[in-house]
Amino acid sequence: MDVIRLLDVRETPLSVDEVLAAVGDHAAGGTALFVGTVRDHDHGRPVTLLSYSAHPSALDALRRVAEKVAADHRVTALAAVHRVGDLALGDIAVIVAVAAPHRGEAFEASRRLIDDLKAEVPIWKHQRFTDGSAEWVGACD
Repeated sequence: MDVIRLLDVRETPLSVDEVLAAVGDHAAGGTALFVGTVRDHDHGRPVTLLSYSAHPSALDALRRVAEKVAADHRVTALAAVHRVGDLALGDIAVIVAVAAPHRGEAFEASRRLIDDLKAEVPIWKHQRFTDGSAEWVGACD
């Protein structure tokens, strides 16, 4: 079975339960989960709303990232989903999970998965602030 169990970029709300179920594996001794949510501030400025946009190639880029993580780390399963569209404060924007034989491997691979996703997958964030201003932030740093 392929270790890449779930990858998606979607407009609908994300489910932690779905992602955890996708990486469930009896060979894993540890599962690391990261859930990114919309916070109420950025760099000291109050945020009211976020909107994410993805390039049509985003899912392909996410697959390349996942394949590299799977090739470089001893993992039994991994999953990553990112939301696009308008998100309110507290909404889940991204979930990544990795199962591995040991916790250290799971933590290391999940950190790499979220960091590489943010650096390499063409998804952009449009932030709106309480003062009426807004800014675009590239998820591909």
